[in-house]
Amino acid sequence: MSEIIGVTAREILDSRGTPTIEVDIVTANGHLGRAAVPSGASTGAHEACELRDGDKKRYQGKGVQLAIQNVKEKIAPEILGLIVTDQVALDRLLINLDGTENKTSLGANAILGVSLACAKAGALESGLPLFRYVGGSQAKRLPVPLMNVLNGGAHANNGLDVQEFMIVPNVENSFRESLRAGSEIFHTLKKILGKKGLSTAVGDEGGFAPKLSCNEDALELLMEAIDEAGYKAGQDIRLALDVAATELFDGENYKWEGKKIAPTELLAIYKKWSEKYPMISIEDGFSEDDWATWKKSTEVLGSKLQLVGDDLFVTNPKRLARGIKENTANALLVKVNQIGTLSETAEAVSLAQRNRYRTVMSHRSGETEDATIADLAVGMNCQQIKTGSLCRSDRTAKYNQLLRIEEALGGLGEYWGAEAFQNW
Repeated sequence: MSEIIGVTAREILDSRGTPTIEVDIVTANGHLGRAAVPSGASTGAHEACELRDGDKKRYQGKGVQLAIQNVKEKIAPEILGLIVTDQVALDRLLINLDGTENKTSLGANAILGVSLACAKAGALESGLPLFRYVGGSQAKRLPVPLMNVLNGGAHANNGLDVQEFMIVPNVENSFRESLRAGSEIFHTLKKILGKKGLSTAVGDEGGFAPKLSCNEDALELLMEAIDEAGYKAGQDIRLALDVAATELFDGENYKWEGKKIAPTELLAIYKKWSEKYPMISIEDGFSEDDWATWKKSTEVLGSKLQLVGDDLFVTNPKRLARGIKENTANALLVKVNQIGTLSETAEAVSLAQRNRYRTVMSHRSGETEDATIADLAVGMNCQQIKTGSLCRSDRTAKYNQLLRIEEALGGLGEYWGAEAFQNW
């Protein structure tokens, strides 16, 4: 296999018009691996460090020239000449070179760009598609998409507390048909909003962001759109939420519809909704360090609902191990830039799956046209994927790549469907 002979990085723009880093790795055989790093809006305190320049005169302080400099001056000299397909050794070198717990020295964005670009170059060297390079012969199942069609929270300024209201399709046991259903419901929802005189402008992840009087109004809109599009809620389509409750946490209480409510009251709301609507999943229902309420919610709702830890676990095997030990949550949200290397991401996914936690590969609100997470979802055998709504090319690029993977798999391909969840 070929060694690395070239490493470079550049500053590009993400889907919010904010700078991010893109890395190129070139091999002696002439293969080029390129990766762009995403960025989140509602970020957990325990995430790996995203290195920004802080120069307010340039991109309002959000430039990534320091990260680029670290790639070119500190990382490149250490990895030139290494065999590009030895991903674990490359990632271990990057981790040791940084030497900090949360990658504060080199920046997780610099490290991740190199890690993913090496993986892409390695796949080309091996003559394999990325999903097969990552997952081998077992990489054959297409994830169920959790489609963020109504936005609130940090992704919009419409007064809704819940950050994402999602539809979850399982139609004809097919990714392609489930994607079609999601698209049809999305466009039906747009027509309904228009008839009601509500905004059809979209938020960061492509979902609509109408001003509504309360969070439950959004659930009612989804139910109406599912029915009008010709699908059956609870059978073809379920509902899911990303509350991003860390953003709502205030002392010992949560801000909710203009009031402060106790954690037990918020749990009661989720329980009520799960009984009233065909809810299948709630992500970040409580704050990142509110372990006591997380544990209580798992006891109360865990047998019925998928409870996904995002800010709680931040794709970090150490925090996930605590959750497993304390029986907290039952699913892991997987964001490569929360941890910073492909190998550590795979470690977290493996730990979750060995302990029967569901895994949900996820984008960030600041995305690019890079569709790597589609391949990683299949390669790592994740049951589900989050990549936003049914518009904006930064979101649909991932869906389109999954369609290509489904086509490439042919008769070998399977859709996770109902099996993706503990209790469809």
